[in-house]
Amino acid sequence: MKVYFLTLGCRVNQYETDAARRLFLDNGHENVSSPEEADVCIVNTCSVTGEADRKSSQMLRRMAKNNPNAVIVAMGCASELKNGDVAADIVIGTRDKNTVVAKVEDFLAARENKELTHVTSHTRPEVSKTDTYHDFGTVLSPEGTRAFIKIEDGCNNFCTYCVIPYARGRVVSRSEESCISEAEYLVENGFKEIIVSGIHLCSYGMDQGRDITALLDLLKKIDVIEGLERLRLGSLEPKSMTPEFISGLKELKHLCPHFHLSLQSGSDTVLKRMNRKYTTAEYEERVKALRAEFPDMSLTTDIITGFPGETEEEFSETMSYAEKLRFAKIHVFPYSVREGTKAADMPQIDMSVRKERAKRLIELSDRLASEFAVGMTGKPAEVLAEKIEEKDGVLIAEGYTANYIKTYVTLNGGPGICERGSILKGVISGAEDGNCIMQVNT
Repeated sequence: MKVYFLTLGCRVNQYETDAARRLFLDNGHENVSSPEEADVCIVNTCSVTGEADRKSSQMLRRMAKNNPNAVIVAMGCASELKNGDVAADIVIGTRDKNTVVAKVEDFLAARENKELTHVTSHTRPEVSKTDTYHDFGTVLSPEGTRAFIKIEDGCNNFCTYCVIPYARGRVVSRSEESCISEAEYLVENGFKEIIVSGIHLCSYGMDQGRDITALLDLLKKIDVIEGLERLRLGSLEPKSMTPEFISGLKELKHLCPHFHLSLQSGSDTVLKRMNRKYTTAEYEERVKALRAEFPDMSLTTDIITGFPGETEEEFSETMSYAEKLRFAKIHVFPYSVREGTKAADMPQIDMSVRKERAKRLIELSDRLASEFAVGMTGKPAEVLAEKIEEKDGVLIAEGYTANYIKTYVTLNGGPGICERGSILKGVISGAEDGNCIMQVNT
């Protein structure tokens, strides 16, 4: 059968979609690029914000309307949080996505025999207990240049604004052997960069009674895989950036100096209402420790604007704090009410105020990104070529530096001098709109 996939939300969702795609291919089915030609349309849903939730429902309805004969499958967080009450023929939650092929094949067989019209098959994780990790095995990204490895699922933090612990359940860790096996497989298949990811990455091993050293031990074993050239980390927990952990990161030969430390607010009073479990002083201390070991690192973060009760003074504290820490990029989110969370019962701020504050913070982020890129001028860099195009007779490669700054590289040479996945070495010659520019003679 022909299967179409649509992914909404985070990198973990993208990884799980890639995993599901491979399961279908391994079972003799075909991946197609448009929902209109598909026998099966699969939407990996997201519910992290109200907008993501709305879009998930919209995409499911649109596919059913445009291709009424297709089997519509909803997977993921929105499916989980709605207890399977989703407009789809088959509904699969967050912890049993690896059963999707069997569910679809069984559904089609039953429909052929006119035995059923709907399947709800989600196993909502209980937030009160630890589950087991549902392993997909090795996953090949269709991107072809960088590959993600999911090593962990779930979160135990219960921030007052977040539905993820309710959708994903508590922390469950993938076995170290499985993680390493997948990393080796990816490198053997030509991937030069591996991104280690999870829902709450720094909690890896916590369900097994271990601490942050579990993640560090795993990274050390991936780092020595022959042929690997880059090792990148997903979002990190500020409190986990201990001196010992940072020292261990410094020993990794292939680690990219890009750290995404989720902040959410630069105001201590707002952080307390969010149940973030750290102060701005503690966060800054971790950043200083990282920069001492990785002087050319880029620091990125997430910030929510208009959290319940946020005053203009508290938002000004966030703006000043972001300026002080010199983020290379800020992912900005106007606060979104999520039913079932503690923040949903707090006094709400008008959406127009949330969006206006988001606009101001985005403007600051754009300026900081431009200043960071300009600051890289004259420095040596290595760019992983993800796209190569000819513009006005000149070959231009597009990719990211090790510290994750998008860079456009002019290739001075003839056709075929560079392929996707190549690592280009040179010196940053300039910057424009927060991106870097480099030339390479090959």
